[in-house]
Amino acid sequence: MGNATLAQKTPAAVKKSESIENEVEPSLIDWKAIWKPLSVIVGVFIIFFWLPVGSSRFNGAVIESLALAKWYAQEHVILCLVPAFFIAGAIACFVSQAAVMKYLGAGAKKVLAYGVASVSGSILAVCSCTILPLFASIWKRGAGLGPAIAFLYSGPAINILAIVLTARVLGLPIGIARAVGAISFSIIIGLIMHFLFRKEEAAKAQAALHMPAPEVQRPLWQNVIYFAVMVFILISATWGKSAEPTGLWHAIYGMKWVMTGFFALILGALLVIWFKVKAYKVALAGVSVLVLALLFPNEPLIAFSTGIIGLVWMITTTRGETENWFLSTWDFTKQIMPLLFAGVLVAGLLLGRPGSEGLISSKWVSSLVGGNSIWANLFASVSGAFMYFATLTEVPILQGLLGSGMGQGPALALLLAGPALSLPNMLVIRSVMGTKKTVAFVSLVIIMATISGMIFGHFYA
Repeated sequence: MGNATLAQKTPAAVKKSESIENEVEPSLIDWKAIWKPLSVIVGVFIIFFWLPVGSSRFNGAVIESLALAKWYAQEHVILCLVPAFFIAGAIACFVSQAAVMKYLGAGAKKVLAYGVASVSGSILAVCSCTILPLFASIWKRGAGLGPAIAFLYSGPAINILAIVLTARVLGLPIGIARAVGAISFSIIIGLIMHFLFRKEEAAKAQAALHMPAPEVQRPLWQNVIYFAVMVFILISATWGKSAEPTGLWHAIYGMKWVMTGFFALILGALLVIWFKVKAYKVALAGVSVLVLALLFPNEPLIAFSTGIIGLVWMITTTRGETENWFLSTWDFTKQIMPLLFAGVLVAGLLLGRPGSEGLISSKWVSSLVGGNSIWANLFASVSGAFMYFATLTEVPILQGLLGSGMGQGPALALLLAGPALSLPNMLVIRSVMGTKKTVAFVSLVIIMATISGMIFGHFYA
């Protein structure tokens, strides 16, 4: 009986097994993981295969790319970025997340949050790259998207020196328009970004309600003095040379290194009193800086670099919170620096340095930004957004472009988009807050700069 039943079932079982064998088995290979790197390899191969080595324009563009990277390293890394990294690391280390969310978080009072963020650039005379460590720091500590974006835009855009220079060189109307546009842009773009990503902001505000009270290691006034001293070191060390041989700005420029040394001396005292750094370490570092400053008065970077090395030595050999300060600073450095230099190289290759040629000819740019058409303003906004402008360099560049026939509207559009954005800046922003938010921010800046340029060009042809 059992054998008969087995015999009856056998044909069905055979058919079932045959149908299973005929089915297509799922692939064991993750093709997506293969095609992505393969596409990159093929793309790089094609680029190198057709590389126009020997072409005068290409060879010149490569030289310009390296020259821009060299200039950036000499003029901005030591004086601008490194102090900004230390300030960003200090914010991440000594400013509690709850405190940031209270004043700049999604649930903070909008007038206070946007008011502080929108005028921050009047204090920080920084470029679109120097602002990045500070932005990344407050963003990671819980700042709301709107205030953080307002701070990111206003930092390099609302620079008192740049606005005064713009009014003096390019005319009072465009100087006023730049100041009003930069402040209003920072608030409007911040509010729009907050609205676009309001669900995330609502979740962040809800989290802030359950945030425990911050543990305060020192009074607020001590933190204010500590950060103010570091900010003043950054400002004085990066103070730009005035176009006029006399006047207040020129006088401050002549005293910039004395001011830098004075604030560095105060910082050393604070390290001893509040951070328990040994006094002999501060004295040794200070004497070294002073001796080098006297030996090489025309090479201030030597003394300044020695001061940075001394600061690293002091805070890494002192146990406790100073070690955490260094680790936070290092985290921002390794995240931001590679992307910045990659962006600077690409920007130099495509557009060259100010006054020089890259792959994209400056004649093409100047010929496309005449008049006040929507295309001229849009092109000025886009090209300005991808170019790298060091602090104050946008004014002489625009002076040359205006002399070549650039319209007043496109000039304002470039002023409102250029200093706040750059290709290196975009790469870092994407690494901090993602592709979607970066695309939204860049698009808003370009659109608003284009519209503002058209309006300004209509009244001031």
